[in-house]
Amino acid sequence: MIGTAVKWRVLGIVSICLAWSESAAPAELPAARPAASSLTRPNGATQRVDERGFIHRWLVLEPVPVPGRLTEPAVKEALQLAALPETADAQRIDGGNVTVNGTALKWHAVETLNYNVNLYHFAWALSKPTSNVLFWVETTVDSPRDMSGVRLAIGSNAASRWWLNGEPVIALNDDRQSVIDDGVSRRIPLRKGRNVIRAAIINGGGATDFCARFLDENDQPIQGLTVSVPLHE
Repeated sequence: MIGTAVKWRVLGIVSICLAWSESAAPAELPAARPAASSLTRPNGATQRVDERGFIHRWLVLEPVPVPGRLTEPAVKEALQLAALPETADAQRIDGGNVTVNGTALKWHAVETLNYNVNLYHFAWALSKPTSNVLFWVETTVDSPRDMSGVRLAIGSNAASRWWLNGEPVIALNDDRQSVIDDGVSRRIPLRKGRNVIRAAIINGGGATDFCARFLDENDQPIQGLTVSVPLHE
């Protein structure tokens, strides 16, 4: 009887050890997702806008979790929640790291093969959330001369806020599709040399993307502009 009891006790200990070993074993890492089909990494220091004036090269920050509500008050709250820290300027470069609302995020330089930047593809390929998020995007446009009466024209899915050289110029609210020239700024100057566009795109769920271009005083697309983002050497 004693021998049998000892045997069952030993078997019990072995079973516990095996169970612990299985539970302690590291889980298999999920397979890496393929790169976004519509996006590539920029090649070369600069790129011109296309024949319709659309900007293809952007610096995109990994998505910041926000409630994803799209009314005007909710968008203001999301912008406060996902505000970039004052130290973010130094890190605004391809591969630069920044912490927003307690989340460590990275900037990525991207170039879209289409007229629009598909943020769903961007986030999905990085295994990042695509719903209830805010994306910060930025690019620098070089103009060969001073221009007056210019408009920044954008489309976004969904709500968005846009700044040119630090000045707010466009605000779109509510759930919406990305439509070309859906949001158009007032008449603004485009100065010779560098002009910085910054935007926040807020998505509640589903697809999300944006597009942007400049229109001249006759509301025709401006060509001949050069676009750049800070890249690692």
